[in-house]
Amino acid sequence: MTTVRYDPFRDLRSLQEEVNRLFSTNLTRGFGEEGIGRGAWNPSVDIFENKDHIVLEAELPGMNRDDFELSVENNVITLRGERQFEKKDETDNYHRVERSYGSFTRSFTLPQTVSVEGATAEYRNGVLRVTLPKREETKARRIQISGEGTTTSGKTIEVKAENVTTEKSQAAGSQ
Repeated sequence: MTTVRYDPFRDLRSLQEEVNRLFSTNLTRGFGEEGIGRGAWNPSVDIFENKDHIVLEAELPGMNRDDFELSVENNVITLRGERQFEKKDETDNYHRVERSYGSFTRSFTLPQTVSVEGATAEYRNGVLRVTLPKREETKARRIQISGEGTTTSGKTIEVKAENVTTEKSQAAGSQ
């Protein structure tokens, strides 16, 4: 009788070999002419804010304005569309396709400080820029301080609305 040595990593190596075999086969037969690289694409998005607006910028290279749509519902902004693979000529024989194609959907929840009224969207050079104005009640304001010992007409300080709300809730909680 022969002795077989126990190898705790045998199953792991077997799994690795199976995965390597799967990816080393010719992947092009899995894609039809129209289904090349379909599905796993999402455009890159940057979201930032300044004192008056929240801005969303999405990269949509090689797309026409009619290839995507933008909607806002229940304080959620949704960008949806499809970038299609266009084969230029039937005699073209692609050796590598690295750009992604297919349909996409990106959704972002908007903060309560944003007003959808007055929103603008502009598409230029493959970049969609959506500008959403902040509500007036959430913008920073200057408050005039007057009182005793003032040499000028008064002192002005800048207050953000979110700080005022926090101070009110802290004052209410301490009583």
